[in-house]
Amino acid sequence: MDLGLTGRRALVCASSKGLGYACALALAREGVDVIINGRNGETLAAAKAALEAATGRLVTGTVADLNDKAARDTLIAGCGDIDILVNNNGGPPPGQFQHWDEAAWEAAIGMNMIPALMLIRAFLPGMQARKFGRIVNITSAMVKTPKAPMGLSTAARTGLTAACKALVPVVAADNVTINNMLPERFDTDRQKMMANLMVQMKGITFEEARAEIAESIAAKRFGDPAEFADACAFLCSAQAGFISGQNLQLDGGSYEGLM
Repeated sequence: MDLGLTGRRALVCASSKGLGYACALALAREGVDVIINGRNGETLAAAKAALEAATGRLVTGTVADLNDKAARDTLIAGCGDIDILVNNNGGPPPGQFQHWDEAAWEAAIGMNMIPALMLIRAFLPGMQARKFGRIVNITSAMVKTPKAPMGLSTAARTGLTAACKALVPVVAADNVTINNMLPERFDTDRQKMMANLMVQMKGITFEEARAEIAESIAAKRFGDPAEFADACAFLCSAQAGFISGQNLQLDGGSYEGLM
């Protein structure tokens, strides 16, 4: 299927590795001119080279910490007009409610809510004026299934979800869509980190931890980042113009709720 994206321009945040990188790869393969972003210059340069080798397209890499306003403003200024915005950012680690002071909550909001909203605020007017825009927020399955250890991430990402839902009817007539992707248990560095935490807590091997996590998934396996990325590319497509305000659960069938 031709997704009608050739020549479009996209900013994919936090895309030097993991799900962000996978989304950048999927979009570049569809003919999108992709701007990737990360905090580490060497890692970003390696990602840029890998994307260009895989797709034959020129990729722009911009080093910026999305949690830093000045760096974020510089990123925005350097992007120019974009048609597709994929919001993504690392989240706070698991913890306990009693350990999270006011600064911890402010930091979580500063990672998983404010940066995405400010990027949307910057690029939305241009999308509306050009009558094409696709905004995809990579959030978390915890938005719909809150877990106490992930409270910081859950709260901030749910706030982003609510703010964007309020925008959906405002921009729909301008052919701008806003959707959220809710991943769980994709085979990325974060899952390796979670497995290592289990190793420390349970005194088991890394392989045993991975097997235990996989067993908790209905599909009995980790998700492939490429599966996630292809779904992202479709949400950005010309064909997805009537899909907006949705929370797409990508969890191997693990979510037990109806809505």
